[in-house]
Amino acid sequence: MTDASDRWKQWHEDRTESVSAPYGPLALTGTHWLEDHPGGLLPGVPGRWAADGDAVVLDAVEADGLTVDGRPLAGRVRLGADTAAPADARVARGERRLVVLVREGAWGVRDYDPDSAARRAFRGIAATAHDPRWSVPGRFTPYEESRTVRVPNADGRERGLALAGELAFTLEGRELTLQAARQPDGGLWAVFADATSGDSSFRFRFLYPQAPDAEGRTTVDLNRAELPPCAFADHFICPFPPPGNTLDLAIPAGERTLL
Repeated sequence: MTDASDRWKQWHEDRTESVSAPYGPLALTGTHWLEDHPGGLLPGVPGRWAADGDAVVLDAVEADGLTVDGRPLAGRVRLGADTAAPADARVARGERRLVVLVREGAWGVRDYDPDSAARRAFRGIAATAHDPRWSVPGRFTPYEESRTVRVPNADGRERGLALAGELAFTLEGRELTLQAARQPDGGLWAVFADATSGDSSFRFRFLYPQAPDAEGRTTVDLNRAELPPCAFADHFICPFPPPGNTLDLAIPAGERTLL
């Protein structure tokens, strides 16, 4: 095998290990928006949860079995959004992790359970082996100002998706473009669909090109197209592709579906 195919194989193994980790996406069993539960009682989640301005207030009794920062909670605590990995969430109940999140001012709680049915049933990710024709040079052109477009999300709601510029590349003799967001480390993130989406591939996928150089050059490696988190659990709120990011070309590369 070539070095590129060896690196792809390692990437695929790492991805499989990551998604099947105790608090990976397969462990998510619920995302509960507090505005949908005005009484503060969340399905299957102990305690009483309420949004209060820039935080969430959690009330619990000892019998709820909740801990905050590793200590049993009997009373009230004020919580901000968790910014660390789910495994390090402040609130826990045994092995479960209750992650506080906020999206566009709406507060919610995610329930991660290492014993989830999806994690126990996982058999792997169907992915196409590395093929050099799906890895091509790309050029990123940033917008003068960041743009936010409203797109449907996997949970049926519409939210803003911030886009930083346009990624251009040539594939199968065709000039193509994807609108892309910037990652905190400078890398890019594109949500796209293609002619295989919803058929031999999941309905859309994510792509993470490396940070462009000073001239905007990067590599568009579709061998590393990833399934979005909502392919592993229905409780993620993945954005759908923005306008222009549905390609009328079949891209049978990268991660395709779950086995």
